[in-house]
Amino acid sequence: MQHPQPSPSYSWWSREQRPYTPAELVADGIVHVLGLIGAGLAGTVLLVFAFTHTAPEAFPALALYVATLIGVLGVSLAYNLWPVSPIKMHLARLDQAAIFLFIAGTYTPFLAVLGGSATGMLMTTFVWGASLVGVALKLLVPHRFGRLAILLYLAIGWSGVLVFQSLATALPASTLWLILAGGVVYSLGIIFHLWEKLRFQNALWHVFVVAGASLHLWAVLDCMVLKRL
Repeated sequence: MQHPQPSPSYSWWSREQRPYTPAELVADGIVHVLGLIGAGLAGTVLLVFAFTHTAPEAFPALALYVATLIGVLGVSLAYNLWPVSPIKMHLARLDQAAIFLFIAGTYTPFLAVLGGSATGMLMTTFVWGASLVGVALKLLVPHRFGRLAILLYLAIGWSGVLVFQSLATALPASTLWLILAGGVVYSLGIIFHLWEKLRFQNALWHVFVVAGASLHLWAVLDCMVLKRL
């Protein structure tokens, strides 16, 4: 029996060429769940210690960061495991938009260390402004944005090099190395994101996402808690 071909309008949010096997979906789900558990536990430790001991002034920035971290992993889990349907299409919009919020959210604690300096304010405005533009594009016209979004993700993510000297002065060296390592891991993971014919490609991509997010979470803990105890 010949199955009907998916509508071309689905191409930007569904797997047409090679649907994932049950084993691939299970592996991807495990990666997401482990990431969510780790983010929830480490995020709670970060917020409790920062609020009660080491960085109460940075608590709003840290809460925003943890919320975007858990949000992006949760939406990604829902989107990637949901069967092809109109709901999955809407989840795809949220999934891709959440990445922009997560990038800006990750920058926020580190830029908060710069305080009210001109450099910190300009960088915060740029990161959040560019990310909100990305969110709007992904929510309103996701089918016209396509893989160009990857370039925007990378551009915003690596824009910190523009203020590297200021961050290097304000942050511990160990924090900077963790930030750099996380950025490299994210960037390398894109290879698997684009390598769609590889089996378990999506699970491997999300392994790199969780690893990069873990390194950046460790960097925030290092900066806001460990170095202040």
